[in-house]
Amino acid sequence: MASVVINDTTLRDGEQSPGVAFRASEKVALAQALYETGITALEVGTPAMGDEERTRMQLVRRHLPAATLMAWCRMNRDEIQQSADLGMDWVDISLPASDKLRQYKLREPLPRLLERLTTLIEQAKTLGLQVCIGCEDASRASDLTLLTIADTAQQAGAQRLRFADTLGILDPFTTATRIGTLRQRWAGEIEMHAHNDLGLATANTLAAVRAGATSVNTTVLGLGERAGNAALETVALGLHRCLDIDCGVHFARLPALCQQVADAALRPIDAQQPLVGAQVFTHESGVHVAALLRDRDSYQAIDPALMGREYRLVLGKHSGRKAVDGVFARMGYRLDALQIELLLPAIRRFAESWKRTPKDYELVAIYDELCGSAAQQAAGS
Repeated sequence: MASVVINDTTLRDGEQSPGVAFRASEKVALAQALYETGITALEVGTPAMGDEERTRMQLVRRHLPAATLMAWCRMNRDEIQQSADLGMDWVDISLPASDKLRQYKLREPLPRLLERLTTLIEQAKTLGLQVCIGCEDASRASDLTLLTIADTAQQAGAQRLRFADTLGILDPFTTATRIGTLRQRWAGEIEMHAHNDLGLATANTLAAVRAGATSVNTTVLGLGERAGNAALETVALGLHRCLDIDCGVHFARLPALCQQVADAALRPIDAQQPLVGAQVFTHESGVHVAALLRDRDSYQAIDPALMGREYRLVLGKHSGRKAVDGVFARMGYRLDALQIELLLPAIRRFAESWKRTPKDYELVAIYDELCGSAAQQAAGS
């Protein structure tokens, strides 16, 4: 666990979210923003999509000459050649690992696919590409099948295996076991590709790293098919806080990056999206706020400054007297006990009626109505 590569796939798997389609200018801008955030390895597209997609991949290459770029390919010689022509550093050759996918997707037995795989790996290496074998639906494949694929890939000279939980069915405990078994046989790089159908993508990614994975796939805001992929922001901070691994991510840049991706995808950021949602460093509960006013660490495990943010106190149904006093003090008002007793039930009624916390100007209006004119506020306000 000395180091882990975040190989972000926002521009490939993230764009497979239904309805998400990045313009060429957006794709280049997002690639640059990812790189500036410290993500230097990017999976940028699928050559099989056609000339327009290949042109966009080439634009990313031109704008980020120092980045490590990967293309996703089927078991197809032309696509591997195109990846090399586009200046990619890596190619991910996708192989259906589970019996079900091989039966219904390619209708070929594993031995025949492994023969083709050997030829394709040799072709990619001859073209100067580093090779990742994408074991699609690995979580529904047997360990024996994965080890057989690993042996073939190793003999042919592939550098990395991608363990794809394509349907998002794993839990962290099973993930650790499966990756640990693969690690006993495969000496090269292992990349975890987690989907979030059970809400466990980040947890599974961290478990995979603890068990020996050296690379992880992420997408900004967890974009991706169905419930999406492991979110870049939670994986990066999880690696840092839980496993003490520094991936070179500039955490303070993540909120702006997430907003840029949200704007390009026309997807709002949920207010409680971990780390970057509008409310994740916001506190209302009276018990919490009373403690926070004495010690900010009492109810905050993550310093919002790490993310370039600040904590915020708001008033609502669950606020207490200390919170009312603290929030109004921030606005320049010094309240006495009687004023606090008048304001507290009015604030709670507002929250119940409007289903939200009051804004500062609305708090001032409540104060003016119940406690007198704004001229009563403290000197200098």
